[in-house]
Amino acid sequence: MEKNINFKLIKPDKSISDYVYCFSSLQNLSDFNEAVIIPNGRIDLIFSKTKDNLLLVSLLGLETKPKYAKQEVTNFFSVSFNPLAVEYILNLSVADILNGGKILDENFWDINIDDLNDFDNLCSKVSEKIHSLIPKKNDERKRKLFDLIFESNGEISIKELSKKIVWSERQINRYFNHYFGLSLKAYCNILRFQASLPHIKEGKLLPQLNFTDQSHFIKEVKKLSGVSPKELFKNENDRFLQFLVYNEQ
Repeated sequence: MEKNINFKLIKPDKSISDYVYCFSSLQNLSDFNEAVIIPNGRIDLIFSKTKDNLLLVSLLGLETKPKYAKQEVTNFFSVSFNPLAVEYILNLSVADILNGGKILDENFWDINIDDLNDFDNLCSKVSEKIHSLIPKKNDERKRKLFDLIFESNGEISIKELSKKIVWSERQINRYFNHYFGLSLKAYCNILRFQASLPHIKEGKLLPQLNFTDQSHFIKEVKKLSGVSPKELFKNENDRFLQFLVYNEQ
């Protein structure tokens, strides 16, 4: 990579994998003047080091459009949560921070700024905390719901989901809107977009997934990334950070 990016990513232990997608860290973020974050269908808890050497803790909701990374942050550690964690680990709704975020207490989960210097140790520390928060019981329908959505890369209808998990279509959409601030269909479109990224990175600019046609494919990619598949493939100035490190995921 042309820029001095220091990116790390690991998958969680199986015991918490229903709730956590991955742990990651990125250093030297200030090297990226036009850094863009694109939707990935996860909720991020971020511990950041500012240019003033302060710890900033923030929770980011789901995204349905691209956004620019804040340049006052130099390094960060991220816990990318699967949606199931919103209710069972964080015990809140993120509907009000769709395409946004909020600042949390700087002592959240007893993480301090020095912890950001040791990625492996911080992953272990956060994993232990998350494990301690897992409830003894949860709604099995919801776990199965997300298993089916992820396995299909979002290419599954609400009608089929409803039948397989024995939960009404109305209740499923009510659940999504209450906890995440968007419909199931909108969420599935994000996952399908994500599944398209490896193909786009390889230069396959025709739809490889279940898009209606080329025009529909281009429209969806533009909506979620802000650019056409061709522009995303070029990734001028390495501005799409997630696209840069996609092979790590």
